[in-house]
Amino acid sequence: MHYPLTPIRCLYRALDLYPSKIGVVCGSSRFTYAEFGERCERLGAGLLIQGVRPGDRVAYLSFNTHQLLEGYFGVLLAGAIVMPLNVRLTASELTAILNHAEPRLVIYESDFAVAVAQLRQACPGVRGWIEIGAPYEELLSHGLVQRPDPFSIDETAIAELFYTSGSTGTPKGVMLSHRSLYLHTLYVAGVFPSDDSGVELHTIPLFHANGWGRPQACTFLGRRQVMVRRFDPRDVLSLIQQERANSMCMVPTMANALLNEPTLASYDISSVRHIFLGGAAPTPELVARLDAVFHCRIEGGYGLTETCPVATSARPKDGVVFRDEEDRWRRQSMTGWSVPGCEVRVVDFHMNEVPHDMLSIGEIVIRGDIVMDGYYKEPQSTEAVMTNGWLHTGDMAIWDRDGYVQIVDRKKDIIISGGENISSIEVERAIFAHSAVLECAVVSAPDPKWGEVPAAHVVVKPGHTLDEQQLRAFLEDRLARFKMPRRFLFTTDPLPKTGTGKILKRQLRESFWAGHSQRVQG
Repeated sequence: MHYPLTPIRCLYRALDLYPSKIGVVCGSSRFTYAEFGERCERLGAGLLIQGVRPGDRVAYLSFNTHQLLEGYFGVLLAGAIVMPLNVRLTASELTAILNHAEPRLVIYESDFAVAVAQLRQACPGVRGWIEIGAPYEELLSHGLVQRPDPFSIDETAIAELFYTSGSTGTPKGVMLSHRSLYLHTLYVAGVFPSDDSGVELHTIPLFHANGWGRPQACTFLGRRQVMVRRFDPRDVLSLIQQERANSMCMVPTMANALLNEPTLASYDISSVRHIFLGGAAPTPELVARLDAVFHCRIEGGYGLTETCPVATSARPKDGVVFRDEEDRWRRQSMTGWSVPGCEVRVVDFHMNEVPHDMLSIGEIVIRGDIVMDGYYKEPQSTEAVMTNGWLHTGDMAIWDRDGYVQIVDRKKDIIISGGENISSIEVERAIFAHSAVLECAVVSAPDPKWGEVPAAHVVVKPGHTLDEQQLRAFLEDRLARFKMPRRFLFTTDPLPKTGTGKILKRQLRESFWAGHSQRVQG
């Protein structure tokens, strides 16, 4: 039997199996799965009354709230496409996205009322603007849609539209089908903790890849989902203690912030059983520090908006034996190996696999059920990243004979100094190993002799001191001479980041390359 695949099935599985269980916690509000499901159905009905039709986009400008989570299912019940927006973008950036995607409605939190006032004028194609609060609740007051006949759903239709972070260029709208999202749910459920007693903290914003890969799977599995409206270390630690949370996803900068929270020791975090690190490459040192504090399963992983998002994880693999604890931390911090449903390769410019020697660098390419249907309204951009069904990720990596992949850099972040390729991530890992370093980023800087050289932005931990001479001495045994940064910039201010905590290297690089246009666009 061909039974259509859709995330809507995730919702109704939870309603059928866990109707009376608390499924969603958001601030002081707590909803059983039956109550949450009814709100999703009411949202679907309200959208239809607003004139939303199949294929229309419904955008959200919201922090992590239950209303945003409702959109993941309610918008689909109306036959429309859910489109969460990056809340950290400027009004001009949001204007460009909204005018490109042309959503019928924008649902927004009152925090963004000032920005919305500008967007209303700049985005005439948007038919309606609904504020979360009384107007949103009014939207939910017009009855509810009936449980749809699964055979009425086109599994190849687009269900979600996410715009890439724009950390390396202009944001593009990634189209994800019902089918891809449902299959991704099954793969994630099979790879990560899947017990229905689990309590998941949604620590990463749900508008971005690292965050929205989990809601469908958590709903499918009947896990309790706790909304973290905005990431704050103390709030997260408090929620872990209050809700006995046992699973969460973070980018390394978030994990680092938790570890450096002065009040960490005063919280009961013993319930945590799994931490997934994605969005940027974690270091073995970070994994070791998390291990020492949380005493739980910790693993890195990798994915893109274009892959629904999770494509790999550094989970244990039969036959792979750790030599010692340091080798275990190294393995757990790697990009890892593919999840079911996708193939991952590291290839050269001719699409030939590079040797599995952890030395030869190639580009990660991915194909499978979880790969996007393309970029919205941009067929040429879609064609540019696809080769015979393989998605070119733009991430450069090495791999070993066990299939473990390790990203060494983005194509545009590789530093070519005097003909030598230098991985900024490798240099960052070495710097981060210093106990006084809170965070760091390595980018290219112009050099009259070598063309470009590594330059390091280093944030020093509060209460610590560190200068260039001390750091150079520390790095001498860790980095080859040509990889040593030629410039160091020390600060106590946080580095600029995207909405998910990824460091904006492009912005840091541009500060060095003013007047050197050949690298400003990298």
